[in-house]
Amino acid sequence: MSEERADTGFAVELPVFTGPFRVLADLLLEQKIDVCDVPIAVVTEGFLRHARDADRWSLEEATWFLAVCAILLELKVGRLMPRHEAIDEEDLIGVSPDLAYARSMELAAFRRVTAWIAERLEREALHVPRLAGPPQEFAHLYPDVLEKVTAQDLARIAASVLRPPPVLDLSHVTPIRYTMAEALRAVRAHLERRRAARFRELVADCEERIQVVVRFLALLELYREGAVELRQAETFGEVEVLWEGGA
Repeated sequence: MSEERADTGFAVELPVFTGPFRVLADLLLEQKIDVCDVPIAVVTEGFLRHARDADRWSLEEATWFLAVCAILLELKVGRLMPRHEAIDEEDLIGVSPDLAYARSMELAAFRRVTAWIAERLEREALHVPRLAGPPQEFAHLYPDVLEKVTAQDLARIAASVLRPPPVLDLSHVTPIRYTMAEALRAVRAHLERRRAARFRELVADCEERIQVVVRFLALLELYREGAVELRQAETFGEVEVLWEGGA
């Protein structure tokens, strides 16, 4: 990536770094600065102020900035959220911000194709098909489509239409035994009764791993609704669930 192309003219002032964002991106993606020490929200707010104050700004430069921030966010989430499998940071960062710029170029290509399709749809919407049949005065010129159709032909057609459709064999498909609605009811009932519980207790009656997964998704849904509060003292430790949904 050329210096001119990557340099947005945007500078940051942070406790761990002060200077052009391009240089900060290089240092972060080369792992010379810990991504957890950089408040990406603050950087984004600064870039928005820079974009508003600038005389002009390039969509290409803004796209590059967003692509780099997206990769940094993915790296930061991988550091902060507990994972049993380590995230492969090399797949995210490559060796330089060029990977981020390459991804932004792919997105730009898809955006151009989308605009082209939208333009074609708008232009083709002006074409109206002819839905009327031939004029009555020319009806005698068309061949009789039923001239060679016999009663036996009609009987065969009727039999094929009235024949029941074949039943699709679904015996090889695993049936859905656990639903989100059932999991929500089970978790709600347990917490309304106990007011607090560990996640291990909420899945004690589960018979399969997939049932545990559905219960966990139900717990996340309750957390999103504000019905429960989750606490975890340490990474991979016990998850404590407190009922906040009322009686």
